[in-house]
Amino acid sequence: MTEHPTRGSGRRPGTSQTREAILDAAMESFTQKGYTTTTVRGVAREAGVDPALVIHFFGTKDGLFDAAVRTRGVPLRRLSEVVPGDPDHLGERLVHRYLTLWEDPETAPRLHAILHAAAASEAAATLVRTFLTEEVLRPIAKTLAADHAETRAILAGSSLIGLAMVRYILKVEALALLPKETVIKAAAPAVQRYLTAPLDLP
Repeated sequence: MTEHPTRGSGRRPGTSQTREAILDAAMESFTQKGYTTTTVRGVAREAGVDPALVIHFFGTKDGLFDAAVRTRGVPLRRLSEVVPGDPDHLGERLVHRYLTLWEDPETAPRLHAILHAAAASEAAATLVRTFLTEEVLRPIAKTLAADHAETRAILAGSSLIGLAMVRYILKVEALALLPKETVIKAAAPAVQRYLTAPLDLP
């Protein structure tokens, strides 16, 4: 049954559940159809609500994408969970967690959707960049006992994103066919260097 937004100042019944249903439908659409093909009207149809209600909650498709990434793109926040511990093995822990997220059938489609959206739309790229900076890189930077902590976190993040692009998006065989543990051993030292080794930065 179609749900229409009501006028007036009263609280909408089921507002929280309706908003969650819209976000679920949005993340599913961004994952299955991509950012450019997803529409507000299509998300509303899948959520069983009027498109005006989607606009009421999120304003635009960009706003909807931003909210969906922040609430349904939570797996990326799990990277900061591995920061506590021996700093000399931080790179290994980050690469291991990152590859595990990409190879988990539940989280991988969302990560695919986020990277594809960032590549397809400048607006989406801006939203993803803000999300990564605020929710992933900055929390990691705060735990680093080194100079240029935020720049170090960004360099490490760029290395991880490049790894994902080649292994999981482009699927270049030389990297895509390697066992995960082999990739971890090969990539971790570079990430570790960015995080803790002396860097020639101004």
